[in-house]
Amino acid sequence: MTVTAPYGSWKSPITADLIVSSAVGLGQIALDGDDVYWVEMRPAEGGRMVIVRRSGDGATVDVTPEPYSVRTRVHEYGGGAFLVTDGVVFFANFADQRMYRQDTGAAPRPITPDAPLRYADGVFDAQRGRIICVREDHTGDGEPVNAIVAVDAEGARPQETLFAGSDFCAAPRLSPDGSSLAWLAWNHPNMPWDGTALLLAPISPDGRLGEAQTIAGGLPLHPPSEGGNIRGGDSVLQPLWSPDGELYFVSDRNGWWNLYRWHNGAVQPVLEKEAEFARPQWVFDPAAYGFLGGGRIACGYVERGVWHIGIIDANAGSLTRLELPYSEMGRGELRATARQTPGQAQDERIVFSAGAPDKPMSLLSLNPATGAIESLRQAHSLDVDSAYISPPEPVEFETTNGRTAHAFYYAPRNPDFAAPPGERPPLLVKSHGGPTASASTALDLGIQFWTSRGFGVVDVNYGGSTGYGTEYRRRLNGTWGIVDVDDCVNAARFLAARGDADPQRLAIDGGSAGGYTTLAALTFHDVFQAGASYYGVSDLEALAKETHKFESRYLDSLVGPYPQRRDLYIERSPIHHTHLLSCPLLLLQGLEDKIVPPNQAEMMFEAVRAKGLPTAYVPFEGEQHGFRRSENIKRALEAELYFYSQVFAFNPANAVEPIKIENLPG
Repeated sequence: MTVTAPYGSWKSPITADLIVSSAVGLGQIALDGDDVYWVEMRPAEGGRMVIVRRSGDGATVDVTPEPYSVRTRVHEYGGGAFLVTDGVVFFANFADQRMYRQDTGAAPRPITPDAPLRYADGVFDAQRGRIICVREDHTGDGEPVNAIVAVDAEGARPQETLFAGSDFCAAPRLSPDGSSLAWLAWNHPNMPWDGTALLLAPISPDGRLGEAQTIAGGLPLHPPSEGGNIRGGDSVLQPLWSPDGELYFVSDRNGWWNLYRWHNGAVQPVLEKEAEFARPQWVFDPAAYGFLGGGRIACGYVERGVWHIGIIDANAGSLTRLELPYSEMGRGELRATARQTPGQAQDERIVFSAGAPDKPMSLLSLNPATGAIESLRQAHSLDVDSAYISPPEPVEFETTNGRTAHAFYYAPRNPDFAAPPGERPPLLVKSHGGPTASASTALDLGIQFWTSRGFGVVDVNYGGSTGYGTEYRRRLNGTWGIVDVDDCVNAARFLAARGDADPQRLAIDGGSAGGYTTLAALTFHDVFQAGASYYGVSDLEALAKETHKFESRYLDSLVGPYPQRRDLYIERSPIHHTHLLSCPLLLLQGLEDKIVPPNQAEMMFEAVRAKGLPTAYVPFEGEQHGFRRSENIKRALEAELYFYSQVFAFNPANAVEPIKIENLPG
């Protein structure tokens, strides 16, 4: 029997305990013969990152023994933390950032010195018995130094620097015959989605690089222009060599991240389409395409916020979309292989991570010849009745200056409850991080946690998000804190005007850059009645002074060059305008965060508390940028629910642990 109860107070089987009980994060994928390797982030093990191997016979085992955790801190965001060749695994260990070698059946052993050096994005050079990778050197004063280096596979010889001519470098990729190396490079103030250069150099007999040529993109001059809207050429990403020795890459030279190749000494488009074949390179070793046989390329691509899997015929320049029940690819992770076995047909396989509104993110293996799909691992294996799952509705709405913005709306849904007649639901607006990231359409129990309790949720792809072309992504250049905020505000107004939200119970939350958008929306607009910032930025000037090298000049393009345009940093920083803030605020923060330091949340908390507004601050020991421990993920989710229950005056049906809220009336 359906029970009538106010929105927000519905009892749900989707509890925080359930969400963290069996969840894992799925990361980097590698193929080695018949074996598939991947990284799992395990909240139940304190966020430990573990390499897992799935053998050709279907046996699945953990490769990484305790207490090792496979995670690099290059650029702080990491990625590309391991590689495997003929069953030998090389990985970066989080605790000491050394590179380890792990032979089959043996314990890991370090092959790099115990020094403040970090390693990522390696490729094995079989001819010379070495790993070519990115190294970030923290031994000196000032900024760390990034370079491409050669590390002896046995740790017996000194490391050799191959390239150190730019502020940043990534994606060293060795040609199949071992004669050439391609890699990416870029300089401050660019981020890799602003502009990069793809370089190519021959490898001499002694293993050193010959003269490098830039074959796509380019490097901006130092210092940057005064304008603040940085444009350093094309954004070139994901270089990969085909089995026959041609270099492929993704570039946005036509306004979309499309696929190109270096052919007969010239750049040649492989396929031009109003779709994105890449995600922004926040982490190392992303790959949204891989090579099959006969000039065919397996790929993932996104159109209007929805991901698809397809096969490109490189010779014909055509794309065939595969009819698969997936709409999201997470990091855009995809690997492909084609092997010819004597006397047998060619064996092709596509391994990728994907999800859908009714399917969690999963690691999948696809046989392109038969269409057969095998699930290798799911982010969670929870069996939740579909009656409690709210599907995403793509919405487009008008925003500032007559532009169109995008979002996914999730209506309240619980078969056991109905709201009193005439009541509208509270709405939670979600502002994603990045800010170049995008809203996911995969089954997210964190969203269903809210909708099954009677909240509406709208996940906003504000201007600056990826998936809608370069022009849409660059809407945020010079306008961070304006365009993103306006789009979140207008999403809430749109749904309230449509009758899907109570205009007096609008909340907003977000993490990292989304946390800044949340704080700015609450400070500079009066649309929302509450909000929650997860490790968000409150002081742009402090961020520009204190953050790590990778993002230390990011605000030049998002806001303006610092200190020349310090006025903009003050003008758009919520911490300097708390007199405008008039609604309750929850702040959640990891105390070991090197990207957005804890003082950002602490300053905001003290300012809001001093003003007399209801506010709470929940710090988490041992957490960095993003929460990885199951107990902290649970605590944060329940803290936000408790906070809204007090602000919007409803009683949660499921018991949650209270938090201390300062200045709460009564």
